[in-house]
Amino acid sequence: MSFATDYLGQLDRFAAGRRLPRVRALHLPPGQPAEDNLGEFCALELDDGSLGLSYVLLDDTLARMRDEAARSGLPGSDAMSVARRYLDDRGPWKTIGFAAANALTRCLYDRAGFRPDRSADSIGLMQPGPGDHVGMVGLFTPLVGRILATGARLTVLELKAGLAGERDGYRVTLDRAHLADCTKVIATSTLLINDTLDAVLGCCRAARWFAMVGPSAGCLPDGLFARGVTLVGGTWVHETQGFVAALEAGAQTGAYAWKFASTAARYPGWRALVERAGA
Repeated sequence: MSFATDYLGQLDRFAAGRRLPRVRALHLPPGQPAEDNLGEFCALELDDGSLGLSYVLLDDTLARMRDEAARSGLPGSDAMSVARRYLDDRGPWKTIGFAAANALTRCLYDRAGFRPDRSADSIGLMQPGPGDHVGMVGLFTPLVGRILATGARLTVLELKAGLAGERDGYRVTLDRAHLADCTKVIATSTLLINDTLDAVLGCCRAARWFAMVGPSAGCLPDGLFARGVTLVGGTWVHETQGFVAALEAGAQTGAYAWKFASTAARYPGWRALVERAGA
């Protein structure tokens, strides 16, 4: 089964016999963010204030979301029904469905009294060194210098053909087969939206460490751990109103959220969380 199938099945068990919050709103970034590298994510908000984030810059997803979500009557919808569109749809509704699923995950965490650990760094605790070949899935430009400074070799897998080629100290490639001998990998959570998770993991069997990071990684991580992901790092929003206002303005959201990191050893599992959430 796919990660999406596993994820929605787990949320279905949470939803069974429980009254869950409905969708309050879908919050979208502006067309022209205040700064570069902002305006990449939407937030779906539930009636209890739970937020779920999802990446919106794949192809024409954001433009179509503005049109389709405006006509959809989304506010007041059953959140679980919207979440199922992550499994059943493509394009903008897949993205909206994933955001709804992530909002329900936050709802489950809050009801269960669970809070993941704060992240100690921005490269997934991988501690690269001179003997490592690091794979980076999606070009995290701010992290390149940090990784190269450790003496590790770096290969970046990208979808954008214009980025491919040899760089100063590292290589950007479009061919995921070049990840085959990587010892450690850090990947964007966009893999969960573009359906490339299993294909990329299949090319990284030699990796001792596979970290998936990004605001979209606010999902139940059980299916990721089962597939060999060793760390999941996402965004924990602690002030909903401020976060939403900043997101819609295309501004920095860091004052309203912190980064978290989950590993299998420190995560109780979805079944325990559902039990702790009560009826």
